[in-house]
Amino acid sequence: MGVGEGQTVWIEPIWKMMWSNKGILPVLWKLFEGHEVLLPAYFEDEAFSDDARKALGDSFVRKPLLAREGADSVVVKDGQVVEKGPEQGYGREGFVVQKFADLGDYGGAHPVLGIWTVDMEPVGCGIRESDGYITNNTSRFVPHVIA
Repeated sequence: MGVGEGQTVWIEPIWKMMWSNKGILPVLWKLFEGHEVLLPAYFEDEAFSDDARKALGDSFVRKPLLAREGADSVVVKDGQVVEKGPEQGYGREGFVVQKFADLGDYGGAHPVLGIWTVDMEPVGCGIRESDGYITNNTSRFVPHVIA
């Protein structure tokens, strides 16, 4: 990568920041509450209301709004903290609390799929897996191309 002849320059579009901000989760939940592809999510100051507690139950994940790769996240299952992400100082910007969804255990691995789309068409898939619930920067990653 670089700026010389034959080099590629990658420019991240500014709108991508919106999808990287966990604040989109409670906004989507508020707009489309109960939708089958969404998990209940609330800004932390809303997460202790009766409605939120009922929707979240005793298993949830607390995520900083702007952190990446599981940093400063906490997984709570059945009322007990079962995993914490690496401490990297995120959270001053606030937190989101989202219902925990167990994606399964496949021989000790917990996979997460990410889909890339271009003009509303799927073009790639990345499979990331970790030994714990929190996917981080040391998680295994396998990219796939959809042709």
